Amino acid sequence: MTDPVRNPVESAKSETQAKNAFQFVGFQLEDQHFAFRIECIQEIIDLDHVTRIPQVPEYVEGVSNLRGSIIPIINLHILFSLKPKSIGKETRTIVLNVGDRTIGCMVDQVSQVIKIHEDDIQPAPAAVTSNEIHYITGLAKHNDSLIILLDSDLLLDPEQLARVRHAVLQDADSL
Repeated sequence: MTDPVRNPVESAKSETQAKNAFQFVGFQLEDQHFAFRIECIQEIIDLDHVTRIPQVPEYVEGVSNLRGSIIPIINLHILFSLKPKSIGKETRTIVLNVGDRTIGCMVDQVSQVIKIHEDDIQPAPAAVTSNEIHYITGLAKHNDSLIILLDSDLLLDPEQLARVRHAVLQDADSL
């Protein structure tokens, strides 16, 4: 192993690579791997109570009181038309800042903080973003998994959620 103090070229290369790397928080829905950019995440919580609200879209699990702030909780399983899953001991809520709003997303499991270099991110294929919904910012291989990188601002913008759900349902109907 090379000592970066003794080898300034390697040290500079490491600094350049660090500048072109992004940190993500990885999570799972079923056996699929996803990630949000870490700077969008306020915190990750083990949500103990969600109050159901009548006449809201089915992907809105309800609202929760997070230290005096009422935040909506989005069930990503339902939003993405995945098979419903009961809340288990690994279930977490990722609390994200979306514009000036705070929104929680229920996920099956939070895996880890992942550093992904810009060169390792592939753009989402046109077929994936063909419905004018561009919340998938790219795909990255990490270990033996393919991670779907999500743009929380585009995915969770309250004005866009219905469009995302509609697009997912249209894609499911066309299969």
